[in-house]
Amino acid sequence: MKPIKIIIKLQIPAGQANPAPPIGPALGQHGLNIQDFCVKFNEATKQKAGDIIPVEITVYTDRTFDFILKTSLASELLKKAANIKKGSDQPHKNKVGKVTKEQIRQIAEEKMTDLNTDNIEAAMKIIEGTARQMGLEVLS
Repeated sequence: MKPIKIIIKLQIPAGQANPAPPIGPALGQHGLNIQDFCVKFNEATKQKAGDIIPVEITVYTDRTFDFILKTSLASELLKKAANIKKGSDQPHKNKVGKVTKEQIRQIAEEKMTDLNTDNIEAAMKIIEGTARQMGLEVLS
């Protein structure tokens, strides 16, 4: 196994990676081929257009890299489910949208690999907490 130099975590719109900041400077300072990363990332994410994709890039000392795509952010999935542009500036006073328990379950199932639980009920509670902090009302 190759020695790891650094692990870089970024959030990039699917299919829209380019050498501009923040990608270029983050990868360039470690001597990576930025265009090579952009082409591979865009190819891997083109079917998820419109989503923000968290990516974990492992940089090796020989200037090669691997990357792992994570599932979209819970807040992005919740905004899409509630059909809103952004969360509330005062989440406990001003509610900006509603999501159902079924939508919470679907998001929890999608995010299961990135959450620190194997239990769907616990995963749903995590997603519900995020929804409440965004000013979303969770319908039973």
